Amino acid sequence: MAFGLRKRGPSNFERASDGSMTLVEHFRELRTRLFKASLAILVGFGIGIWLAGPVRHLLSQPYCQLPGSTTPDGRCNFVQLGPADLFLLNLKIGLWVGLIIAAPIWLYQLWAFIAPGLHRNERRYAYVFTALAAPLFAAGAVLAYFVTSKGLEFLLQVSGDDINTTLDITRYISFVTNLILLFGVAFEFPLIVLMLNFVGIASAKKLLGWWRIAVFLFFAFAAVVTPTPDPFGMTALALCLCALYFAAVGVAFLNDKRRGRGKEIYAGLDDDEVSPLESDPEPVQAGARVEASSPIDSPEPVTAPRPIERRFDDVT
Repeated sequence: MAFGLRKRGPSNFERASDGSMTLVEHFRELRTRLFKASLAILVGFGIGIWLAGPVRHLLSQPYCQLPGSTTPDGRCNFVQLGPADLFLLNLKIGLWVGLIIAAPIWLYQLWAFIAPGLHRNERRYAYVFTALAAPLFAAGAVLAYFVTSKGLEFLLQVSGDDINTTLDITRYISFVTNLILLFGVAFEFPLIVLMLNFVGIASAKKLLGWWRIAVFLFFAFAAVVTPTPDPFGMTALALCLCALYFAAVGVAFLNDKRRGRGKEIYAGLDDDEVSPLESDPEPVQAGARVEASSPIDSPEPVTAPRPIERRFDDVT
C-alpha cells in the first residue's frame, strides 16, 4: 500500500511575515498565545504559593540579621496589623514568583506574536538585548538585596535605643520588593545607550563626550529614587550605573570600529566647523583654437494653414 507524502504548508510565522494572514487569523493567534501565557502564569502561581514561605523568609533576612531585630527564641520582630495581611502577602509573593517562573513561556508567546513584524536584523538585535536584560536585572536585584541591610541598619540607628521598633511584615516586604524592582530597572539603562549606538543615533565618541552629564544624572537619579536616606545605597547604585555606562560606551566603540564609523570624509569635523579646502591650485593650460562657425541659412517661408471646414467644431 503506497502512502503519499503530504506537503506541509507555510507556518503561522511565515504567513504572518509575508502578510498573507488575515486580521481574524491574527486575533485567533493572539487569543491562543494569551491562553497559553495565562495557563503558564497560573501554573507558576501555584508553584509560587508553595514557595511563598521560603521566599518571604529570604526577603526578611536583611532585617533579621541586624542586632536586636529578633526575639529571644530567634524569630524576627514582625507584626501583622490585619487578620488577612499575611494571607494576602503570600498571594502577592506567589504571583511575583509565578511570573518569574513562567517568564520563559509568556515571554516566548509575546515574542512569537511580535517577531513576524520585524526585520531579520531587528530580530537579531532583540535576541542580544533580551539575553543581556535578564542578567542585568538580576545584578540590580542582588545589589538591592545587600543595600537593604545597610539602609535598614542606618534607619534603625537613627531611631535610638529608647524607641522599640517593630516592623509590619506587609510594609517591609513591599519596601524590599520595590527596592529590588527599582534597582533592576535602573540596571537596564546601558541597554538604552547601546540601542542609541546600534541604530546610528549616537556614536561612541559622542557618548563618551557626555560622561560628565551622565555621571551627574546617575547620582541625581540615585539620590531621588533610593528609598533609604543613607549615602551607602545612593553611592552604590550611582557607581554601578557609571560602570555600566562606561562598559556600554566600550561596546559602542567596538561596534563603530566593526561598522567603519568615523572613517568618512567629514567624520572628524564638528557640525559648525568649515571643511578644509585644498590650497594646491593646478595651472590652467591654454585651450585649443576654436574654429569660426559657418553662417546659418535663412529659414524657408512657413506655409499658411488650411482653413477649418465648417462642419467641424473647435474640439473635433
